[in-house]
Amino acid sequence: MDACEDIKSEKNNKHIKSSYIIQILFSFLNEKKKLNMIIYCKELQKIFSIDIEDYKKMSGRYRMDGKNGKVREYIINTDKLRFEGKYLNGRRNGKGKEYYNDGKLEFEGDYLSGKRNGKGKEYYNDGRLRFEGEYLNGKKWNGRGYNIIGKMEYEIKNGKGYGKEYYKDDKLLFEGEYLNGKRNGKGKEYYKNGELEFEGQYLYGERNGNGKEN
Repeated sequence: MDACEDIKSEKNNKHIKSSYIIQILFSFLNEKKKLNMIIYCKELQKIFSIDIEDYKKMSGRYRMDGKNGKVREYIINTDKLRFEGKYLNGRRNGKGKEYYNDGKLEFEGDYLSGKRNGKGKEYYNDGRLRFEGEYLNGKKWNGRGYNIIGKMEYEIKNGKGYGKEYYKDDKLLFEGEYLNGKRNGKGKEYYKNGELEFEGQYLYGERNGNGKEN
């Protein structure tokens, strides 16, 4: 059983004993792979309010120039730029840009306390627009998302939305509700010949429960 599973098994109690959490944490400290697993455990993130980006810096995945004002982040042991923009108290704050590992632009927009917050744009690796709109606490909040051929996939308003996905030949693949850019709520999927494949509920991008299937 890993650390996350241990934590979840203890969640039968409303409050997890801090001594138990500390015991679990330190039992893995000497193994970096397992330490990574702990840091990425959502249960522990909630408890300790762990910031993934901060962890990446602490664990040596990024190197930084400066803590306030204009800052650049590089992938460790390389000259590959990962981020450039403004920092406040060691966190991304204000205008900034994120890059793919090959140096191409991934995101440009506003940050607040380390998270995307405000107006921004996301791009595919080939430079085509992927999303344009507004973010709130790191999540897409208002705006439109596009597929690789430039067709609008979804539209989000106040964190929720409705949209469509298409096959490469422009035939309809999916139509339904979205949350934070993923299928969430009522939706329909279609075969390439136009026949209905599935109709029902989705949760975090996946089919949830039984629906109507052909």
